[in-house]
Amino acid sequence: MGTAAFFDLDKTIIAKSSTLAFGRSFYQGGLINRRAVLKTAYAQFVYLVGGADHDQMERMRQYLSALCTGWDVGQVKEIVAETLHDLIDPLIYQEAADLIAEHKSAGRDVIIVSSSGAEVVEPIGELIGADKVVATRMVVCDGRYTGEVEFYAYGDNKAGAIKALAEAEGYDLDGCYAYSDSITDLPMLELVGHPCAVNPDRTLRKEAAARDWQIEVFANPVSLRAKMANLSIPAKPVIAATALGVGTAAAAGIMWYARKKRS
Repeated sequence: MGTAAFFDLDKTIIAKSSTLAFGRSFYQGGLINRRAVLKTAYAQFVYLVGGADHDQMERMRQYLSALCTGWDVGQVKEIVAETLHDLIDPLIYQEAADLIAEHKSAGRDVIIVSSSGAEVVEPIGELIGADKVVATRMVVCDGRYTGEVEFYAYGDNKAGAIKALAEAEGYDLDGCYAYSDSITDLPMLELVGHPCAVNPDRTLRKEAAARDWQIEVFANPVSLRAKMANLSIPAKPVIAATALGVGTAAAAGIMWYARKKRS
């Protein structure tokens, strides 16, 4: 049986909320107004300082669902593609990149499991070389979001998606790994044999300590593109592969950088 490493995204792989990070870009693209930009900036601040419990996540879900109602899906994907490297690449934790490289080298699949929207999470997954992505999916009609949620990748839903994926792919969950910062991901962490709390909120830290789970602090966001450029690694093939929806080139770049760093 195979094994996999399941990663939450926000504050686990990257140093911010992936969805809220695109607030200014959505404003510049005409999707939201200045007031919404300020509101998302404030929400980002609150999220970074204190994390988000169940009630806060539910309010954020309702707010974002209402905000994106009527948005053109193609335009959203275009904005994300155009600004992904500028906004997200500098936010990737070096420690997370190293871990991804280690799991890849060990032959494990790397899977992002995030409550952010698929249109945001899938390109990030390609950027870091993830094999698969589980993310929130919105209902789309005539190329636009209706404001309804088809699948919310949160809490027990994350755990259910992982179970289904494990059955489909033949993963041995006892040999799998999971990483998250939030107590809301407790169902996901409980599924695997190797759970790890990364930058945990207060409640998750207490729970992880009580269960003798591994606790890690990731604190060094780096630009993988800049690092690879400084090491004379050509960035163009990685970007081209990402644009084609192929994450293997990006994964190879991350693995090369991690090995270079350790040497």
